[in-house]
Amino acid sequence: MARTRLHVLATLAAVAVLGLLPARLHAQAAKDQTAKAQTTKAQPAKDQAKDQAKDQTTLGSVTLSKKVMANGQPLAAGTYTVRLSSDPVTPVVGQSPDAARWVEFVQGGQVKGKELATVLVGPEAKTVLKTKPPAVGTARVEMLRNSEFVRVWINKGTSTYLNHLMQATS
Repeated sequence: MARTRLHVLATLAAVAVLGLLPARLHAQAAKDQTAKAQTTKAQPAKDQAKDQAKDQTTLGSVTLSKKVMANGQPLAAGTYTVRLSSDPVTPVVGQSPDAARWVEFVQGGQVKGKELATVLVGPEAKTVLKTKPPAVGTARVEMLRNSEFVRVWINKGTSTYLNHLMQATS
C-alpha cells in the first residue's frame, strides 16, 4: 500500500511537471519569437540597404557603337555603366538560381535600359565559351552574326556576364 501511494504521488508529480513544462516551453517560445520579430524589424533597413548595394554592384563600363534593343526597348549608342539589378529572376526548370541576372545600362545616373544576362562562374565559362574571355575586371563588346547581334561580355571576379542584344532598326 505504501508502495502504491508512492507510485500515485510520483505519477501526480510527473503529470504536474509535464503539464507545466509545455506551458513554460510555449511561453518561452513565444517570448523568443517576439524578441526575434523585434530584432528582425529593427534590422531590415540596414540589411536591405546592404543587399541593395550588393545587388547593384557595378560590373564595368561599355561603349555601344550602334543602337540596340535591350529587353525590347531601344538603347542608344553611347557609353554605359553596367551594374547588377536587384530585380529578381525566376530560374527555369533545371537552372541554378544564379544562372541569370538582370543588368542595368546606366548613363548620366539614369537607368536607360536593362537586359537579362547569362552568368557563368569559374570553369563553367571555359566549357561554354569558344573564345578567350576579356581580362578580369574588363568588358568586351562584339558584333555577332552579320552585325545583327551585339554581345556585351563582362568578366568580374570569378563570374562572366553575357548579354546578347539585337541591333535596333533605324
